[in-house]
Formats: sequence, C-alpha cells, structure tokens
Amino acid sequence: MFVNQSMTRQVCSVTPETSLLEAQALMHEGRFRHLPVVDDTDHLIGIITDRDIRSALPYHLARGEGSAQEKQTVADLTVAEVMTRNPAVLSPVHTIQDALLLIQEKTVGAFPVVDDANRLVGILSVRDLLRAFTQVMGIGEPGTLLGILVEEKVGQLKEIVDIITEENISFGSVLVARSWQKNKRAVFAYLLTNNVARAKKKLREKGFEILDPMQWNLDPHSEASP
Repeated sequence: MFVNQSMTRQVCSVTPETSLLEAQALMHEGRFRHLPVVDDTDHLIGIITDRDIRSALPYHLARGEGSAQEKQTVADLTVAEVMTRNPAVLSPVHTIQDALLLIQEKTVGAFPVVDDANRLVGILSVRDLLRAFTQVMGIGEPGTLLGILVEEKVGQLKEIVDIITEENISFGSVLVARSWQKNKRAVFAYLLTNNVARAKKKLREKGFEILDPMQWNLDPHSEASP
C-alpha cells in the first residue's frame, strides 16, 4: 500500500510569518499536533508541532497570565522562530512500510508528503498508519488471532492455509514474523470466526505448535519471547 492511499490530503498548513498563537489555535480547533510550514507557492519549508509551541511559551503565559509586556512578546512570536526546518518527508509513492521504518528512525509522529518539486500534497501521521494497517490486516471485523510456530521451510504456510480452509474459515490476514528460535517462524493468522477449536486441534495433530499471541514478543531480549 502506498502513502498516497493512506495520507490525509486536506492539510492545514501555516507560513513562517504565522503567529505562534494562531498556529496553536489552529491545532486546538483541528485536533491535530503537526502543522506543515509552506511558502506562498505551497513548497514545504518546515514543520511545527504542539510540543514546539509548548516549549516556546512559558507556562504562565500559556494560561493567559503574565504582564501586558510579556503577553505582547508572546503575541509577536512567529512560526519561523520555533519550527523545524527541512524536516524528514515522504513521497506519495513510498509504501506504508517505508513510513513505519522512518517513524521508528526519526521518532516523530507525522511526516509531510511532498511531490518531486517539494510541494506539499498531504501529511501522514501515526493515526493514518494505524488506520491503514487496520484495513490491511482485516482486524476491523470480529475474529480470532491464531499464532502458530513453524519450521523455516517451503510449504509450511500452504499446509496451515489448507488445514484452516478445510474448516470453512475465512482469513482476515496472515502475518509471518521472525522467531528467536533457530530455523523457526511465527505465523499469525487473523481468522474471521471465534470458533477455532477444531482448526487448532488439526494443526496440533499435524505437528504445529500453537502460540499464545498475548505472550509473544518480537524483542529477542524479552523473557516473554519463546
């Protein structure tokens, strides 16, 4: 799935000259935490976050307290003074996997999406990514997550699919994850039913180990990992 299928297209943006208080009001009104900063031709210059604004505004002034002079000083602050310039960005043809890796690397909550000319065309937030993966994984529908430990060899996934479809059970999605046991993989099948007892029994009879997804951890240093 590409970023252009998951991003928010109607983006609220500001210019460097926008006052900090106006940017804060826009965030509050729109219930978002990131504002791209653009020039008068919609080319991206930077990004400002609610954290940037909170850091720039003394606490007592943010509450409306303080002297008239202090309040005027705050009113004169502009986005240009606190924004992050040249932020990390995505293009519309990046995948949501690319976006996840970049969010993990940069530890930010949203990325502006720009075209080849660096014009703003959207924004992709963690919320957008969660919505995209909910759709991809099919977990918006009622069902059961079944975990299965398999040998790392050809044919294992087909055997699992065959066993489950024999029970007339539909798949919402299938995820194959690394296992920290040598030559093993963990298969997580989201099945669109709550009645999986027979399927689990048949899988065990075929030699597969059923995992408890609540106990599984991808961190190799976690005690909860098999």
